[in-house]
Amino acid sequence: MTGERRFRFGAVAGFGRSGQEWAATARHIEQLGFSTLLCPDGTGTLAPFQALSVAAAATSTLRLGSYVLAAPLRTPGEVAWETASLDVLSGGRFELGLGAGRPAAERDAARLGLPFGTPAERVSRIRQTIEAVRARYAASDEASRNDAVRGVQQPRPPVLVAGAGPRMLDLASREAGTLALGLPPQSTEDDLAAKADQVRAIAGHGFDRLELNVNIALVGDEFPPHAASWLGADPRALLRNGSITVLAGSARQMADTLLRRRDRSGVSYISVNAQFADAFAQVIELLTGA
Repeated sequence: MTGERRFRFGAVAGFGRSGQEWAATARHIEQLGFSTLLCPDGTGTLAPFQALSVAAAATSTLRLGSYVLAAPLRTPGEVAWETASLDVLSGGRFELGLGAGRPAAERDAARLGLPFGTPAERVSRIRQTIEAVRARYAASDEASRNDAVRGVQQPRPPVLVAGAGPRMLDLASREAGTLALGLPPQSTEDDLAAKADQVRAIAGHGFDRLELNVNIALVGDEFPPHAASWLGADPRALLRNGSITVLAGSARQMADTLLRRRDRSGVSYISVNAQFADAFAQVIELLTGA
């Protein structure tokens, strides 16, 4: 199926010094041609549902996604309620992203006084959350029928699941429309292709309906001085070794790199750190409609 799905582009952002600044960021990302504004979920960034609500009010076509909600930090019912509310307030532009929690999420759970749980418990919580969202939208029981807010998109908003392990890949292949491949920064195109093959083997005939996403942390040939700390690796070493986390070269070269990866591995949904949104805009222009 490689090469058939059209590209989508998301910008990952989670900071704003004021509501006005955050709204301006959302409008700018929309004007640059990104498909989606994606908010991370950590106690050091803006709370995703609130931030995306402000972004919804400031934009008209930009889709809005959580990237990704850490399963231990909210009950399934709470996520279903918040999802339906934001879906209504955004006019049906919300996309629900879920994950078992990055390593720092355990610290976030402790800050909030919540249990983090075992890996199996966190995967189960994701499944329960998807079921709660489905039930809220379907109004499948008396309690749901009495809910005034059930959301706009039917049968539910698009669901993205992030992960790389077999349990998460299986869950995504069954329950999600998008799989965000959580690969280490050192991963190469060979590693990406191997992971895509693993997904294909697990998903079987369901692979063709899955949109695959990869996040790019650095764009361009100049790297911020603090890049190594949030990557956990030297960005120049990553670039030399062919890491898929770093995208460099001219706009045409970057576009060709993404085309090659899509042809080989089927990755068509590209998200980038929003601080590189302007640098990436030319790539979007080259690949829009491709």
